[in-house]
Amino acid sequence: MSGWPPDAPGVLRLPSGRLVRGRGLARPLPDGPRPEFALYLLGQEPPVVEWESRWLRWPDFRLPADRGDAGEALREAWSRAAAERVEVACKGGRGRTGTALACLAVLDGVPSKEAVAYVRERYSPHAVETWGQRRFVARFG
Repeated sequence: MSGWPPDAPGVLRLPSGRLVRGRGLARPLPDGPRPEFALYLLGQEPPVVEWESRWLRWPDFRLPADRGDAGEALREAWSRAAAERVEVACKGGRGRTGTALACLAVLDGVPSKEAVAYVRERYSPHAVETWGQRRFVARFG
């Protein structure tokens, strides 16, 4: 299983036990282990990092520019979280990150209609900021 400390800030435990860290890139990198893989959800290309990463074009308060690419990227993050430290991040760590984490919860078996509540309870009460993001999660799968 993942190498994140389960009680570390921003770490979401999925029903399978997979651990995924969500965070806002506007804040400093947390102390502790570094990600082994990161999925960055930004409107423009992210800065270069020391670990393997993937960029998903996703403007703030919106939805992914390419939903097919989004599904592929989210499935890769979920799959890799079984054995690697996976981080999902946008600028603030709430809307896009929360939406992506809710989609990972769906992939992990949480019913799509319950995934936003699951992430808000276990990651941040402010996760998934817009109606469109909630609808994206409800239709994801």
